[in-house]
Amino acid sequence: MVKEMIFGTVGGVGLFLFGMGLMSDGLKKVAGQKLKGLLGALTKHRVIAVLIGAFTTCLIQSSSATTVMTVGFVNAGLLSLRQALCVVLGANIGTTITAGLVSVLAVFKITNYALPAVGVGFLINILGKTQKSRSIGQILLGFGVLFLGISFMKGGFGPLQDSRQVQEALIWLGHNPLLAVLAGTIITMLLQSSSATIAMIQILAFNGAFGSDWPVALQVVIPFILGDNIGTTITAEIAALRTSRNSKRAARGHTIFNVIGVMYMLPLVWTGWFSEAVEWITPGGLGENTIMRHIFFAHFVFNAFNTIVFLPIIGQLEALVMKILPITDRELAEQPVVLERHLFNTPVIALEQAKREIIRMAERAREGVQQAVEGLIEETGRKLQQAMVIEDIIDEFQLAITSYLAALSREQLSEEVSVKLPVLLHTVNDLERVGDHAVNIVEIAERKIGQKLSFSDDALDEAAQLKKEIDQMFDHIITALQADDTEAAKSALINENNLNIMQIDFRRSHVQRMSEGICSAEAGLIFIDLVDNVEKIGDHLTNIAQAVIGGLRWEEAEPKISPTP
Repeated sequence: MVKEMIFGTVGGVGLFLFGMGLMSDGLKKVAGQKLKGLLGALTKHRVIAVLIGAFTTCLIQSSSATTVMTVGFVNAGLLSLRQALCVVLGANIGTTITAGLVSVLAVFKITNYALPAVGVGFLINILGKTQKSRSIGQILLGFGVLFLGISFMKGGFGPLQDSRQVQEALIWLGHNPLLAVLAGTIITMLLQSSSATIAMIQILAFNGAFGSDWPVALQVVIPFILGDNIGTTITAEIAALRTSRNSKRAARGHTIFNVIGVMYMLPLVWTGWFSEAVEWITPGGLGENTIMRHIFFAHFVFNAFNTIVFLPIIGQLEALVMKILPITDRELAEQPVVLERHLFNTPVIALEQAKREIIRMAERAREGVQQAVEGLIEETGRKLQQAMVIEDIIDEFQLAITSYLAALSREQLSEEVSVKLPVLLHTVNDLERVGDHAVNIVEIAERKIGQKLSFSDDALDEAAQLKKEIDQMFDHIITALQADDTEAAKSALINENNLNIMQIDFRRSHVQRMSEGICSAEAGLIFIDLVDNVEKIGDHLTNIAQAVIGGLRWEEAEPKISPTP
C-alpha cells in the first residue's frame, strides 16, 4: 500500500507538472508574442500593471512563467523595477486560478475526460497543418495530462483517508503554523510550482487527510498555503541568477512582499479570523464537496489582500529593494547613463554624448571577445558565462543608443551632425554584430568542452596569435573613436590585413594537421570556426575604422602587407 501511494503521488505530481508545462508552452506559442507586446507596452500606471500580470498568469497558467518573463523584461530594460513589481503582484493573483480550476472541475469529475483530451490533443498536435493548430493541440494535450496527474494523485493519496497516524501528523503540523509554513515553502521549492502544491493540498483535504471536521481542516490547511506563496518566489530568484542586478531586484522584491505578507497574516491565522473570513466569502457551506473551493478562496484572499496592501506603497518597496541591492560601480559603468535627451537642443553635444557611449560599448565588446576566446582556449566556463553576460549588456547599449540617435534625427540638425549621425548608427550595429560573433565563439567553446575535444600545441599557438591580433585591433579602434585618430584607424586596417592572412594560413595548416592525424576532424572544425569568427569580428571593426577615416577609399587606406613565408 505504501509503495502504491508513493508511486501514485510521485507519478501524479510528475504528470501534473508535465501537463502544466505543455499547456503553458502551447498557450505561449498561440499568444506569446501578444503577451510580450502587452508587457513591453506597459504604462506607468500601477493598477494596469497589476491587471496585466494577473491576466497574463491566468492565460498561461503559471505565475513562475510570468515572473521569469518579467525578470527577462527588466533584464532587457523594457520594464522599470517599479513596473516589474506591480506585474508580479498581479501574477500572484493570477496564479490562484489554477486552484479554482482544480476545485471546480474536480467536482464535475473532469478527470473522466482526461484520457480523451490527451488522445484528441495528441492527434491535433501531430496532424495540425499550421503552427497555431498544433499549439492548440498541445494545449489540449497538456490539459488532459494535467488532470490525469490529478487523478493519479487522488488515487495515491486515497489511503491517507484511512490512516489515522498520517491525519494526526498533518493536523499537528497545521496546528503549528510556523512549521506548516516551512513545510509548504519546502514542498513548493522542490516542485517549482505553487499550483502543484495547492493542488496536492486540495486533494489531501478532499480525501480527508486533515480530518473530517471541515472548519478545523480549513484552518489547518491555511499555513501550508502561506508557505506555498513563499516557496514560489524561488523560481524568479533562480531565473535572476545569471541576469542583471536590476533583474535580481525584481526577483528579490517578489520574495520580500510575499514573506512580509505571510508575517502579518500569521496572527490572523492563529486567531482563526482568516479561516472565518474565508468561510464567509466562499459561496456554499463548508463540507467535503466544498473544501477544495474554500482552499482556492483562501489562496485568492491572501494574494489579493497582499496586493491591495502593497500597491499604494510600491515606491517604498522599491526603495527597500534598492537598499538591499544598491547600485554598484560596475553597474554604473555598464549602464548607458549619459544619454540626456534635454541635450537635443544642442545636437552637437548630444551627438558627442552618444559617441562617448559608443566608446563604452566598444570597450564592453572588446571584453566580451576576450572572455569568449580565452574561455575557449582555457576551457573556462566562468569566462564563457561572463561573455554571455556582456552580450546582454551590448544589446542594452545598442537599444539605448539607437533609440537616442533615432530621436535626435527628428530634431533640426546641421549638415555636420546629419552626416555623422548615420555613421554612428552603423558603428553601433557593427559593435552589436561583434557581440554576436563572441556568442558564436562561446557556443563552439561549449561544444569543444562538451565533446571533450582538445587542440594541438600548434593550434593553441595559432589561437593565441589570433587573440593578440584582435586585441590590438580593438585597442586601435577604441583609440580612433576616442580622438578621431585616423592613424589609429589605419593601424586597425593593418590588423585586419593580418587577420585575413592568418585566416588563409591557419585554415591551410590546420587541414594539414588533420590529414596527418595530429588533430581530430571534430576539433579541426571547431578551430576553423574560431578563425572564421575572429576574422568576421575584424571585418566589423574595419567598417568602424573606415568610418573614422571618413570616407577614405579602401584601396587608399589598405596597407600593403606581404604574407609572411
